[in-house]
Amino acid sequence: MAHSETSETVRLLTPADVRRIADRLGIRPTKTLGQNFVIDHGTVRRIVRLSGVDEDDVVLEVGPGLGSLTLALLPRVRRVTAIEIDPDLAAALPATVREHAPGLADRLEVRAADALRVAEVPGPEPTAMVANLPYNVAVPVLLHLLELLPSVRRTLVMVQAEVADRLAAEPGSRTYGAPSAKAAWYAGVRRAGNVGRSVFWPVPNVDSGLVELRRRPAPSTAVPREEVFAVIDAAFAQRRKTLRAALSSWAGSAAAAETALRAAGVDPSARGEALDVAAFARIAEHRPGRVR
Repeated sequence: MAHSETSETVRLLTPADVRRIADRLGIRPTKTLGQNFVIDHGTVRRIVRLSGVDEDDVVLEVGPGLGSLTLALLPRVRRVTAIEIDPDLAAALPATVREHAPGLADRLEVRAADALRVAEVPGPEPTAMVANLPYNVAVPVLLHLLELLPSVRRTLVMVQAEVADRLAAEPGSRTYGAPSAKAAWYAGVRRAGNVGRSVFWPVPNVDSGLVELRRRPAPSTAVPREEVFAVIDAAFAQRRKTLRAALSSWAGSAAAAETALRAAGVDPSARGEALDVAAFARIAEHRPGRVR
């Protein structure tokens, strides 16, 4: 079992290791793929600790990069399934693990794939997701995987600080928007801390934040998730508009939108940022023309 392993069985990547491996692979971190590699032991240990994973967990890691976080996870969990879009990085990761944690190499499975497009994940069902998500696609990747993998009960991700604020925002706050409402469909979401810029190579020009998501049942509703998300998208497409105006194309007209809103018990002059995900689900149930 994983708990019988000690941290001594793993040699975490130092800043010099990270540069050496990147050099050997001819990797120049690119903005396109949002590549900023973690080079700080304290940060990866903190992420693993905050994630709450243990020896029974099968962890999905997205964007493992050179393996800094992977190496911190392996001694603590039953298995790590890593999805890496860069084929060179995906091919190099098992060798890095064999070099730095030889006794744990059999706990790792790597899939070279785009996490936004995977339709299944190899091996046993993941119970947790822990990742330093590529910042430019963090929200769509997170939502796709939460939908794809209902077995994932706990998630801890590092994302751009601004995105972390948006994901964890409550209705009524300035940063609340479509990502907040959609994430709340799957989970209770909270900010789990900040991460300084200096723990990355290269140093990014944005701050980072940690977000924890704990799976909970979706709102009880008679409509599919896609219909609820369509209402959320329409409500936030033009933030300054009242819901009566913002949902007019979704409903067919402003008058039809008003009827649906009133039937759902929502004030037509309210704005999207005032509503929680359950209210969006009620509105979706009253879409004009929907067969009930």
